[in-house]
Amino acid sequence: MTRKADKPDFEHALSELESLVVRLEQGDLPIEEALKSFEQGVRLTRECQTILQQAEQKVQLLTEQDGEIIVSDFPDRDA
Repeated sequence: MTRKADKPDFEHALSELESLVVRLEQGDLPIEEALKSFEQGVRLTRECQTILQQAEQKVQLLTEQDGEIIVSDFPDRDA
C-alpha cells in the first residue's frame, strides 16, 4: 500500500505516536522539544482518530444496505 506524504496511514501514524510517548515518558527532553513533541502527538492522535472514524463509517456502509454488501468509499472531507 502506498502512502501519501501528507496523509500517513494509521499504522505509520500510530508508530510515530508510540515513539513520541516513549520519548516524553523518559522525562529528559528540554521543555521546548517536549512541547513540540506533545504538539506532534496531538496532531497524530487526531489523524488516527479520523482514520478510525472513516473506517467505522465504511464498515457501516458495508453492513447497512439491505443485507447486500456494496462497497462504496466514504466521501473525503478534504475534497
